[in-house]
Amino acid sequence: MLKVTSLCRNFGGLPALSEVSFSLQRGRVTALIGPNGAGKSTMINCITGVDQPDAGRVEYLGEEITGMPAYRVAHLGIARTFQNLRLFPRLSVLDNVLCGLTVQGGKSMFGALIRPPQVRNRERRLRLKAMSALDRFGLTDLADWPVDVLAYGDRKRVELARAIVSEPSLILLDEPVAGLNHEETALVGHEIRALRAQGYTLLLVEHDMDLVMGVSDHVVVLDGGRCIASGTPDEVRQNPLVLEAYLGRTAVMA
Repeated sequence: MLKVTSLCRNFGGLPALSEVSFSLQRGRVTALIGPNGAGKSTMINCITGVDQPDAGRVEYLGEEITGMPAYRVAHLGIARTFQNLRLFPRLSVLDNVLCGLTVQGGKSMFGALIRPPQVRNRERRLRLKAMSALDRFGLTDLADWPVDVLAYGDRKRVELARAIVSEPSLILLDEPVAGLNHEETALVGHEIRALRAQGYTLLLVEHDMDLVMGVSDHVVVLDGGRCIASGTPDEVRQNPLVLEAYLGRTAVMA
């Protein structure tokens, strides 16, 4: 579904990504792991058009999307969450999730002002989709609350709901359980498995190795902006380069 070939990105002459190549298979969960500064979030930013690579190629469903602006990437059916929450704090929970449906909201300024029946019907349909996404993450009772009064874990769930509400073909999750407690992490893990069972394709960036090893079909490991290993969770767990660079020999062997 997604193919990354020899992707490079430099910041001030320092390589954040250096000749990184990997691919995502349809209907599978691929984890992208590595120590802090390995280039994981930079990779997601380059895929989704938030940042532009210096070299290399990104293909989605056979079409090159390298350097494509973020709004066009979203129109293709690629959604994402962010490592640092990107919510609208003064908007309600429902309105934040509705922002994930902007690609389905129509483009007519005149229609938005006059609001003919077809526009009102579309708004009702999108609102129902947003409420369904909130229900999936147990947020229905908070629909009218402003986001800035929510606990951090609830905000993370709002961003997850916004990512899936448009029913994208590919979902990129950037540290979705960072800062969450054990119960909240388990809920996210359950939802990731449910999304995979429904045929979604996911790229997961995460430091929680229990979650990564429990939900992933394939794991790609970055270190210093380079891909040092890839394979099944069991293969990666035993890879000596991964043991030294990221997971820690004692923790993994245990």
